[in-house]
Amino acid sequence: MDAFSVSLANGLNEPQMRRHKMIGVAGLFSVFQFAMPMLGWVCVSSIVQYFQVFERFIPWIALALLGYIGGEMLYSGIRDKESGDEAAVGFSALLVQGVATSIDALSVGFTIADYRLPEALLASFLIGVVTFVICFVGLEIGKRAGTKLAGKAGILGGVILIFIGVEIFASNMIGR
Repeated sequence: MDAFSVSLANGLNEPQMRRHKMIGVAGLFSVFQFAMPMLGWVCVSSIVQYFQVFERFIPWIALALLGYIGGEMLYSGIRDKESGDEAAVGFSALLVQGVATSIDALSVGFTIADYRLPEALLASFLIGVVTFVICFVGLEIGKRAGTKLAGKAGILGGVILIFIGVEIFASNMIGR
């Protein structure tokens, strides 16, 4: 759902996004959502003692990454009220968003630790497919709403990203 919300914000921020870019964005998020549980699965079976130290920093990393990207979108939306012709979300920002929205999926690798490799791959593949679909839908909804919101879409997108970062942080800190 974090990847859906970020996709929604990206669609809001770039209402002119073409279909091939939407497929690329959804695909990038789905690759991260596939890879992170597999990485967690590998960590459990090989370097679990090192990963457990890193795990407590996951909410802080997500908060920092999404806060930074959301802050830039917010600042840009306030500063450039008339912009809208250039691509609003670049590849490097998408990579940061992909990591930020999927980093908590590393812990999914712990829950599938007793799976054999084919089962872990299947579970991660299903996560990736579902992520692709919901991200594409989020981009489409965001694009349609972004067209209606015109200059305010970048501001709303930035606020959404910051909120998601805070939500990931808060839900992980409260659960500890």
